[in-house]
Amino acid sequence: MNTDLLYRLLDVDPAAGPGELLHRARADRDLPYLVLAALDREGVRMGRHARAELQRARDRADCYARLARRLADATGVRPIRGLPLARHYPPGLPRPLGELSLVSPTEAALWQAVNRLVTEHPVESVEVALLGERPRHTAVTLRWPAEDPLLDPWYQVRVGTAALTGDLATVPVRPYLAADDHVECLIALAEDGFGRPFRAADVIDVAQLAGQPFEPVETAAVVAAYRLAPETAALLDLAAAHVPLGPLREVRTALEAEIEPELRRRRTSAGPPRPRHGTLLRRTVTRHQWDEVLLLPAGSATLLLTPVADYLLAPEGTRPTATERAAALAALRAWDATAPGSADPASRAGLTEPRPR
Repeated sequence: MNTDLLYRLLDVDPAAGPGELLHRARADRDLPYLVLAALDREGVRMGRHARAELQRARDRADCYARLARRLADATGVRPIRGLPLARHYPPGLPRPLGELSLVSPTEAALWQAVNRLVTEHPVESVEVALLGERPRHTAVTLRWPAEDPLLDPWYQVRVGTAALTGDLATVPVRPYLAADDHVECLIALAEDGFGRPFRAADVIDVAQLAGQPFEPVETAAVVAAYRLAPETAALLDLAAAHVPLGPLREVRTALEAEIEPELRRRRTSAGPPRPRHGTLLRRTVTRHQWDEVLLLPAGSATLLLTPVADYLLAPEGTRPTATERAAALAALRAWDATAPGSADPASRAGLTEPRPR
C-alpha cells in the first residue's frame, strides 16, 4: 500500500502535502498511525513528535499481540477481527488496532482471561453484557489508560463467548467463525457494518485480503450461512471503487444471489432478545470458581455475580433507577450474609461499592 491510495480514500489533493493528509486522517481514531507508517515507508521527513506517535502505535500493536499470545496459552481464548487482519499487512506497516477482540471457548475461560487482565494491568472499567437466552453468551470489555491518555486511545480488550453478535434486531448471535483465516477476516469486517458505516480503514483492510486464495462459490456460501451477504456485498462494492479486488471480485459476483434471500429473511424474523448490560455495583475479590456466574433476582431487576465484579442488569438502552440500585445493593448484602462461606462477613472485605468518579 502506498500513500496514493490514502490520498484518494481521504479525498485529499496530493498537492496539499502529507500534513493535510495526516490532518484529514485524524477524523478517524485509527487512521493517523497508518498514515504516519505509510509516510515513513516512503521516506517523508517527520519530526520527533510524529515519530513518537508512530512508535506508540507500534508498541500498542505489539502489546496486543503479546496479550493475545499469553491469554491463548493460559486460557484458550483466541484473537478475532483486528489482530488476525493485522497479520495480512506488509512488514513495517502496522494495522491500526483500536482494541483487542478475543473469543473464548467457554465462560469459565472468559473469566480466567478477564481475571488475568485485571490482575496484570491498571484496568479502570470492566463492562459486561449478556446476549441471548438459551444459549446465553457473555461479552466483557476492559479498558485502561494509554501511556499518554491525552493523545492516544485507551487500551481496550473485548472478550466474549460469541464471535459475532449480530445486529441486535434480526441477525442472531453466531458463536464461531470460519476455519479459513482469510474468510474469517472478511466475515469479521462485514460484521462491523452492523454497528457503523464502512469507512476508509475497511477499504485498506480489503486491499490486504485481496491477494488471498478465496474460492468464490464456497466463500459466498459461508458468508450467506453467517447471515452477512448484504453487508459483505456493500463492503466489496465500496472497496472496488478504490482498489483491485482480485479473487474477491468473483466472490462479490457469487454473493449477488444471496442478498435478497437474506434481506427477506430479516423482514420476517422475530429478532433476538435485547442484550442486558451490567451496571457496576462493586468490584470483588477473586472468586476461584470460574464457572460460578450467578443470576439473582433483586426486586424488578436482576443481579449478575461474576468472578471479578457484581452488576445490576438492565435491557439495552435503559439505565437502572436509584430505587433499583438501592434494592440491588440490599440484595447483595443479603447474599453476603447467607452465601456459603460467608459466616465471617469480614472475610469478604474485598467487596466494596465503586468509588464515585
